[in-house]
This record gives sequence, structure tokens and C-alpha cells, in this order.
Amino acid sequence: MAHRYQELAQEFIHNIEKGLYQPGDKLPGIRTLSTDRGLSMITAVSAYRRLEEQGYVEARQRSGYFVKLRPVIRKLKLVKSAELPAPCLVTGQEMILAMSKAVSDPDCIKLGSAVPGPSFFPIQIVHKALVKATQHMQRLAGYEQPAGAPELRIQIARRMAMQGYLADADNIIVTNGGQEALSLALRAVTQPGDLVAVESPTFYGLLQIIKSLGLKVIEIPTHPENGISLDALQLAAEHWDIKACIVIPNFNNPQGFTMSDERKLALIRLLSERKISIIEDDTYGDLGYNQSRPASLVSLAPHADILYCNTFSKSMSPDLRIGWVTSRFHKNALELLKFSSNVATSSVTQLAVASVLESGKYERHLRKVRLEYQVAVDRMVIKLCQLLPDECHITVPKGGFLLWLQLPEHIDSNLLANAALKKGISIAPGQLFSPTQKYRNYVRLSCARTWDARMDYAIKTLADLIRFADSSVA
Repeated sequence: MAHRYQELAQEFIHNIEKGLYQPGDKLPGIRTLSTDRGLSMITAVSAYRRLEEQGYVEARQRSGYFVKLRPVIRKLKLVKSAELPAPCLVTGQEMILAMSKAVSDPDCIKLGSAVPGPSFFPIQIVHKALVKATQHMQRLAGYEQPAGAPELRIQIARRMAMQGYLADADNIIVTNGGQEALSLALRAVTQPGDLVAVESPTFYGLLQIIKSLGLKVIEIPTHPENGISLDALQLAAEHWDIKACIVIPNFNNPQGFTMSDERKLALIRLLSERKISIIEDDTYGDLGYNQSRPASLVSLAPHADILYCNTFSKSMSPDLRIGWVTSRFHKNALELLKFSSNVATSSVTQLAVASVLESGKYERHLRKVRLEYQVAVDRMVIKLCQLLPDECHITVPKGGFLLWLQLPEHIDSNLLANAALKKGISIAPGQLFSPTQKYRNYVRLSCARTWDARMDYAIKTLADLIRFADSSVA
């Protein structure tokens, strides 16, 4: 439930975007707003500060709050292709390890990694839960169940029920983060040499898994607002023997879109009719800015062949390494694969996460951090639109913390990433998000950083590097 100041801020945002307040207009004074609305002064001030954080207003000393001129957001353009997608092997992923080593320097400003800064995690809550979990002395003396600690699986099942899917706790397999969840899901429905369909662009960690499993991949063009092309996917399915299709339908990585329920259902029907397993990555599903959570594929079609994967790495703690996968049809295969891979996930971290979930503190944290992500994304979008050349285009997500940026065609994002790294800034070049190294002039940026002088420096420096590359070819 939103606080009153948040509701008031949203009301002003709606009125500003509808044109009821024009750039330069003065908003009602704090005292006037408080008296007219029957609100406390603190509520009125908090609402205006939220508007200021999101770039809608500016405070002028001794004068009040005024509507700012917001830059026009140049949304991403769809790159169309009439060619029939063809199978290929994953290449060019070696640069990821090199990039991760290069940015291990704590002084590096990490805009390329999809790992939020410490302030976005409930660190103190997790710490207390870990201390409590270590008191289970008998659990420390043995291995946890391969499928996971019963306490955690029950809590996950309850959360999924709240989101519209009645998951059986016995069907939930706890994993070492989201990467292992995706890996187990792929191994459960494919064999080396099989063909899988992916969105294009897609999460590069998924491409690494596909390569390590000896699978072939087929890229399906994906709209930056609507999601995977159903026409292209149908055409590919008619020509190729696709075993599985992996999608990130909610707050997609890297493009940020959320598929409509209508398109989600159409995707499920298309793949189910052809008996193609669906692997759903819902990593960012809890991080929407609106009060209502978008539906998962598995909640819309609970009896379809869907292997649902998720993780707490983006919302609770990446170092806990807790994710999960659930499926009505592949539970036994998933559990055996988990056992053969590493026996089980640590009981201490599982019990800690279960404790945080049971306490209700996780939901309270989510309500808080969603707003913080929205502020962080809005602030970076506005800053980029102010500083970047007109040829640049950008996604505008409604959840998560990632931006997908399209640069002028002549700019090579690999070269840009190397130049930025020399300035102490990391970005993720677009080629990483394609098995055939497409998206040469794209980059992914993470907004989940505390905004300070270092962030100002990073964004301005990155914009200067892009402008310099732009002008050097003029």
C-alpha cells in the first residue's frame, strides 16, 4: 500500500504529464497544500521531494517548487529483419569473464553489472537472519535435502500463491542462484546438440549456460515494448526442431519491457501446440513500480509445460545465492540434476531467507525498494536524455533497474566499454546479449547505484565519450 505522500506525488505527476501544470509553473506552497488537503507539513514536503528526485520539479530558494522542463525521451527503435532465423552456436562470450575481472576494482563505477548497490538490499535484516540460522547446529553437521529446506520451499510456495500460482512446495527445487535454476531447467528438457529459442537481445548469462551445455540457439527478434515476436517464433518453429524457448516476460533483461497478458497467453498457446517446453525467467517480476505485480506465464497457464525460474539475488542479497525452479512435469528430473550437480544448497542461507520471508520484512522491503528503483531509473533516463546526442535512443522500463541504450550506428560498444573502463567506469556492450554478437552499437546500463558525485562523473564522462566518438566521424 502506497504512503499518502507517494499518492500525492503521483497525482502531481499525472497532472504535469497531462499538461495541467506547464514548465515554469509554480506548485502550491507547502503550507497551502497542507491546509487545503488536510495533510501534515511532512507529507507535503515528502511529496515535493519525491517529485524533485524524479526530475519533475525544482526547488528555488525562498520561492517554492516549480515544474521543470523535462527532456523528450527518445524511445528505442525496433530493428526489423525479414530473414528466417537460423540455428547457430554461441560465440564471443569470453569477454564477460575478462570484463568481470576488470571491474573487480572497488573504485570502478559499475554501470554494466546487473547487481544493485548495497543500499538497495536489506543487509541488516539478512545479517540478523543469518545469525539466527546458524543456531540450527544439527543442520550444520549434514547436507540439506537436495530439493531444498522444507521451511524455505513452503515460504516460496506461499509467495507464488499470492502471485496467482498454486505451487506445490514439493515441486520447488532450491538452487544456487538464478543461474543454476536456468541451467537445471535447460538440462531437464534438452540434450547436447538440441536447439533452443531465445529472445534477441537476451541475458548474456543465459547464453553462457547454453554454450556450456553444448546446445544450439536460434535468435527470435524481440520488440523493445511488446516482447518476443510471435510471428518470427512461429516461423522458426515450423522450420526447426526447437526443444525449448526461454523468455523473460516481466521487466526484461536487457530491454525492460513487460509483455501484456494477451501476448503471454498467445506465446503459451503457440509453444504448447508444438510441445515446446517454456522456460520462464522471472528474476525481475517483483520489482515493478506499480502496486500490482505483472502475471507470470505459469500463473496464467498453470497446466502448461512451463519451468519457472526465479531468484532473490536482485531483491534480497546476491551473495546468499538462493534461487529456485518449479515445474509440474519435470520435478523428478530437476531434483536428480540438482543432486548430481552439487548435492544441495547450503541450509544456513536457505533458513535465513525462509526467516526473512516468514517475518513479513521482505514484503516491506520490496515496497520501499521498488520506489527507490523508480527514482534511480527516472533520474538516469533524464540525465542521459539531457547529455546524449539526438541519435541515441533509450528504453523506458516500468520495473527493474536496467536501461538498454541504442547509440549512433558508427559507434562500437566494445571500444566504448574499453574507453570507459580506462576512466573507471564499466558498461555492458551490446554484443554480449547476442549469440552472434549483434547489437554492436548498443549498451546496457544499471541504474541501481546511490546517486552521488561519482555517478554524476560517470554519466557525464560516458556521454562525453559517446559525443567524442560521434564528432570524430562527422
